[in-house]
Amino acid sequence: MKPINMAGVLKGGVVAGLIMNVSEFIFNVPVAGGRMEAELKAINLPPPGGGAIALFSLATLVLGIMLVWVYAAIRPRLGPGPKTAICAGLIIWTLSYLYASLFFGGLGVNSWGLIAFGLAWALVECVLAALAGAYLYNE
Repeated sequence: MKPINMAGVLKGGVVAGLIMNVSEFIFNVPVAGGRMEAELKAINLPPPGGGAIALFSLATLVLGIMLVWVYAAIRPRLGPGPKTAICAGLIIWTLSYLYASLFFGGLGVNSWGLIAFGLAWALVECVLAALAGAYLYNE
């Protein structure tokens, strides 16, 4: 089995991370920002400031790199292409977005309606980012 091409992982991962960051901005500001702010205010939490947003953006970039790394890791078993990229996107979605969202919902930080909307958005986001990142990855 060939080793993972880390340059390819970084190339595809940065693109995947950028796609995810743009998507997250669109979701968190114009689409659901008002609702999120209202829900945070209802439990006496301030909206995230610049430091938190920078941290979230960096974490999302790393998540995009990890997404392409997962694609590269499962590619020898599932074969190259969109099906494997979608599988990688679903793995990352489950281990990050779904996992974290269950905690936010369980703690009452966000409503289950907002969480469901965010999960659906993130599912599309992860699949599209995976397809783009996998397209750029080569061995």
